[in-house]
Amino acid sequence: MTEYEEKIDELLEKNLTKEAFSFWLVAKTRIPDVNSRLTSSSKKYHIRDNGDVPNLDEHVYEMLRAGIRVYRLFGDGVKSSHKDAVLLSIVFHDAVKYGFKGDTKHTLRNHDSLAGDMILRNKDTFLKFLSEGEFNVLEESVRFHSGRWSAEAKSNFDFKNYNPETFFLHMLDMLSTNDCLKG
Repeated sequence: MTEYEEKIDELLEKNLTKEAFSFWLVAKTRIPDVNSRLTSSSKKYHIRDNGDVPNLDEHVYEMLRAGIRVYRLFGDGVKSSHKDAVLLSIVFHDAVKYGFKGDTKHTLRNHDSLAGDMILRNKDTFLKFLSEGEFNVLEESVRFHSGRWSAEAKSNFDFKNYNPETFFLHMLDMLSTNDCLKG
């Protein structure tokens, strides 16, 4: 387990409900272990001020850390199933960036759709601790986390047609991608 994977688990344990954290502990063993792979296989994107490209685990950690700190914009910030949906969207958004087996050489342009499909296929499991609306927030946020660059985005893509949590995930991703989330 990497340093950032441990930090992710610590943040999730402190901020997810007991049911959601138990789910996470199982789910993370079933998604590809790509945490040590680069966020940009071409090294053209996600470039840090020092010229480096971070690994996926660092990217997810900084998004999660920032997301938890500003989650209060959705409510009081205490553990809740809504917060579970938002935080799980962060940890799942790039889970299949290198494919369902994590074995592609390069990142996949449609990884957002693939991750959304993965979540949709497991809807019954998510509905054990999320409401239908919270599940929809999770699935939509992950599916459209790339905003207008999402694989399924139409030419007239506009965040006003989506849940605010979808924009929240996109904003966190953009801030990390542009090295604006200093730890």
